[in-house]
Amino acid sequence: MTRQRKESSLSLLPGDTTDDTLAQNAYVAVLPIGSFEQHGQFLPLATDTLIASAIAHEIAQAYPVLRLPPLTVSCSHEHESWPGTVSISAATLYAVVRDISQSLHRRGIDRLVLLNAHGGNYVLRNIVQESAPGPVRMALFPGPVDWDTARSISGVKTSAHSDMHAGEVETSILLHAFPETVRPGYENADHIEDDRKHLLTLGMAAYSASGVIGRPSLASAAKGREMLAALVESFGEYMTLLANEEDR
Repeated sequence: MTRQRKESSLSLLPGDTTDDTLAQNAYVAVLPIGSFEQHGQFLPLATDTLIASAIAHEIAQAYPVLRLPPLTVSCSHEHESWPGTVSISAATLYAVVRDISQSLHRRGIDRLVLLNAHGGNYVLRNIVQESAPGPVRMALFPGPVDWDTARSISGVKTSAHSDMHAGEVETSILLHAFPETVRPGYENADHIEDDRKHLLTLGMAAYSASGVIGRPSLASAAKGREMLAALVESFGEYMTLLANEEDR
């Protein structure tokens, strides 16, 4: 399922033309979904969108998929104590994704992967769940196992629970993919808060004054590079799962 690399550098937006898309004849579309929310004082508000776009870019170099532009604002209500954070409702995100899937279906693409890089987008699981009997079959990527594999392969030391936000994983991916967006200060910004029982009720500010929960001091570009490679490898299972009968 590999294809020749078309872009020499990582880009936030897909660069394919109509002719490129026609020649590719993809039956799987990938929709990166990020957020616009605080990520401490050293990562940009667009961190999740940049990460989703980086993963989608690498996947599009390895598999014949239609890479869509990212959704850049999503469900970030628990972060709204900090300036800059912007959210939409779960109902709006649901409606946008459903509209996109219906548009794809009209163009003959009936497989859609929701590439989610923001943990607060809980509604995406319901969208995928509801897609099973419908005309457009969906999947949610990366799943917990995919992230666990990527973390293990890359040598990430902080546990998934402890590395919740602006920590080792997110900082590492940006150090590799978009290093110009990482500001000084991550080396001394570690904050662990494992007891977050009432996060959705109280919001992030109840558990972190800085907006960081994790250990960004352990981040490196090498870890980010290896995580992306591992996620690209994991995506192959999803391509097989979503293959049309005639493609199996």
